[in-house]
Amino acid sequence: MSSDGVLVVGGAGYIGSHMVRALAEAGRGVCVLDDLSTGHRDAVGVALVEAGLEDAAAVSRAVAASSAGAAMHFASFIQVGESVAAPAKYYANNVANTVSLLNALCEAGVRRFIFSSSAAVYGEPERSPLPESHPTRPVNPYGRTKLMVEQMLPDYGRAYGLEWVALRYFNAAGAHPDATLGERHDPETHLIPLALRAASGRLPALTVFGTDYPTPDGTCIRDYVHVMDLAKAHLLALEHLERGGESRAFNLGNGGGFSVKQVIDSVERVTGRKVPVEYGPRRAGDPAVLVADASAAREILGWKPRYADLDTLVAHAWAWERRLASTPG
Repeated sequence: MSSDGVLVVGGAGYIGSHMVRALAEAGRGVCVLDDLSTGHRDAVGVALVEAGLEDAAAVSRAVAASSAGAAMHFASFIQVGESVAAPAKYYANNVANTVSLLNALCEAGVRRFIFSSSAAVYGEPERSPLPESHPTRPVNPYGRTKLMVEQMLPDYGRAYGLEWVALRYFNAAGAHPDATLGERHDPETHLIPLALRAASGRLPALTVFGTDYPTPDGTCIRDYVHVMDLAKAHLLALEHLERGGESRAFNLGNGGGFSVKQVIDSVERVTGRKVPVEYGPRRAGDPAVLVADASAAREILGWKPRYADLDTLVAHAWAWERRLASTPG
């Protein structure tokens, strides 16, 4: 692989597999490092090194074998509730294993690093939309692991010459427009696939947590960003570093939000089916509104989300869900 190639860590997962596709379509060489504990071999489509980040020797071999000039890191555990119940698991994988990865990258001379971060680094929002300058006060171990890695990156930059970008996602959603890639989480916790499964009868009902929020319809508002738009942002972030751009964090979101009720309405429009709903109490730590100020990504990276329309995003996810439901096994 040439020096413009990319090692995608966690490239068999939801966002990582879409990133692999986007890199290949851009003509970049790609190698994936993934232990397949939560990812899927059939989602990769390029060279795969099957190893976990806790295997430092295997990581070093994969980095050296890839001959890549950059790495993108998606291999994190992402369940907020699980991070509260099992923080050791999250600190070991999301932080300690990332240190091993960074060390292997620096030892191999890989100097560009794109990190999959999260809006969870902000904690309870003081205002909306949230800019990157908003205080970072995560309220759960998952968010703290993401912030810890962000805080390490400038140190690696100063000491080892690492150039980096941290991309703070808001709510990743959707699927590849050709329905060959999409979400396959186990368990699934994301609103759109759960609503689609309720509409199709694969789930008895969708639980809506809280209807008394200070929003127009009483349900939470979130900023949904299409997974292919996220992949495009990663590619633009890499090109930013290749041009000598500043190492920094960027928010990724559409800058507008949709409520849970609006998502349900969209699912019903797209599928032509009713979504059976059950109502539950608010979940602890769920803010009423969480929307990104992504103006820095637009102005500095030149990022412009292509799939900002909610019905389009839901339609792509619905096409993937139907394909998934019709696939044996």
